[in-house]
Amino acid sequence: MSTRAASVLYDVPGPRARVRNLILGLLGLAGIAGLIWYVVVRLSDAGQFDAVLWSPFEYTAVQQRILDGALSTLEAFGLAAVGSLVLGSLLAAGRLSDHFPVRVASNVVVQFFRAMPLVIMIFALYRAAFGAQPMWALVIGLTLYNGAVQAEIIRSGINAVPRGQAEAAYALGLRKTQVMGIVLVPQAVRSMLPAIIGQLVVTLKDTSLGYIITYPELLWQMKLIASNSDGYPYIPVVLIGTPIYIAMCLALTALARWIESRGRRGASRRSTTAA
Repeated sequence: MSTRAASVLYDVPGPRARVRNLILGLLGLAGIAGLIWYVVVRLSDAGQFDAVLWSPFEYTAVQQRILDGALSTLEAFGLAAVGSLVLGSLLAAGRLSDHFPVRVASNVVVQFFRAMPLVIMIFALYRAAFGAQPMWALVIGLTLYNGAVQAEIIRSGINAVPRGQAEAAYALGLRKTQVMGIVLVPQAVRSMLPAIIGQLVVTLKDTSLGYIITYPELLWQMKLIASNSDGYPYIPVVLIGTPIYIAMCLALTALARWIESRGRRGASRRSTTAA
């Protein structure tokens, strides 16, 4: 892009503006560094960096609690992920239906559960129906909320496929279910897979809301470890729990990229064979 074309999109800063932006950037960095330093000093004064706070994590029972919490997190996530994808597919099909009542009902369900705060939904399910089984309150709450979001992702992905694809399929005599399953959905999956995986990562992180209903997931276990230890080791708990959450999210993202790459290689092989 030429300088003249770029100047149409935005005003190129002059020498004074560049100096001013540099000064503001340095001041911003200094402010952030000062805030971080203040937090570190306050935590250090509270004894949160003392070596003795790490001693509880040397016990096998504590390590087993952390492992149990991670497994409980993955269990709730696995059930909610499958449930949200199934529910999202059904709601997306309903919103794309030719029947007006089905479209309206599906739209009402999607909009309601998208608007409902997730933490309120989980707590309401726990108090109303699943007081003895907090895992199902968490799983159903995650399924309803994320299923509504996945429905919009799937619907928009299918609508993004060029209309000529469906028209050509109908011209060949295919029924709507065949058009959806054979023509539209396979093409839409490749474009909407990143958004689906992104929402699954959100689902994985939202399992930490099980903490409010005493579901023994990772956050609840880490809080229990901290509360039963001398000095309440807040920083050790954060430094141990946070990398576990990050590792699980990165593993899910890596799996998604592997699936996406496999799909692309399969599509390229089919196109090569057809040629």
